[in-house]
Amino acid sequence: MTNSTTSPANHAPIKVGLVGYGWWGKTIARQLANSQWLQLCAVAEIDQQARTSMFTDPALANVEVCDSPEKLMAHSPLDAVILCTPHQQHAQQMMMAAEANLHVFCEKPLCLTLVDAQNAIAQFQARKLVLGIGHERRFEPEIMAMRQLIAEGGLGEILQIEANFSQDKFFALPKDNWRLSNTFAPVGPLTATGIHLVDLSIALLGPCESVWARLATLGSDFENGDTLAIMMGFPNGANAMISAVLATPFEGRFAVYGSHGWIEIRDRTHPENPSGWDITTVLRGKEPQKRFASPHPTVLANLEAFAKAVRQIAPYPVSTDEMLANVAALEAIMKSVQSKGLQRVVSA
Repeated sequence: MTNSTTSPANHAPIKVGLVGYGWWGKTIARQLANSQWLQLCAVAEIDQQARTSMFTDPALANVEVCDSPEKLMAHSPLDAVILCTPHQQHAQQMMMAAEANLHVFCEKPLCLTLVDAQNAIAQFQARKLVLGIGHERRFEPEIMAMRQLIAEGGLGEILQIEANFSQDKFFALPKDNWRLSNTFAPVGPLTATGIHLVDLSIALLGPCESVWARLATLGSDFENGDTLAIMMGFPNGANAMISAVLATPFEGRFAVYGSHGWIEIRDRTHPENPSGWDITTVLRGKEPQKRFASPHPTVLANLEAFAKAVRQIAPYPVSTDEMLANVAALEAIMKSVQSKGLQRVVSA
């Protein structure tokens, strides 16, 4: 196996294998076709029927198709693998990749338990391997500008976050799809969309200390729920109130309220195919400002940031401490749903 330790001057694309070729795996493959930083060399898909159609997929021209992650990871030219597999499999597959000395970009959530995440990250750190995570919302230009404004004190003390990421795409899935399974995707609205907002809240306020969450199935027959509300409490007294629904048309909203003003970013369409953002900024003593920001390929931006980290050109911008804090919050949210009560978040 090759572990890329080339000089920063080496801008050659990293050779990647893609594990899992479902809805999001296909999205990733399309993104890679437009990148000068990543070259897709192999894809692993365990479903035989799905593999049959892959041989005529134009996105996979000159790409080796494997029937297992193990065979893909034995593909000698690879620098890294991208995991687009059911959440429950991430921990084992990350460990497998680390043992093969491969960098990993893992779709969210990283793991379903903090212990699994800690063990995996320890292996990557010991081998000096790069770990990337599919939280592309961090790479939206307006989210990045908002974070800069907050870092400069433009909103004053952060008081509260209100956020929503809802969609109804899962109605198009077959009933046996793993994304609708309480085993493979527990607390469905959380692992599907809400986890992005948990991540952004942690990016702004640091690790949370407590959560309260309520899950219901109100607009579908999904066994892992369709309506989720989360309250995250942070050590400084600020809160994040998060909504994630899988039984209503798309809405994406992230708003931050501070002692000097507030800012709201609204997505016009699902981030899979972004068409821009509407931004409202209100600062004390000034007229409200509203503007539109053009779309940006955030999924590709995240993947290329990972590739540049592998090539040692720039550090990957999501720290492993933040990844651990996110998994700690996720685990606590799932426990709160089960207990129907306030849950303390284990320190990562």
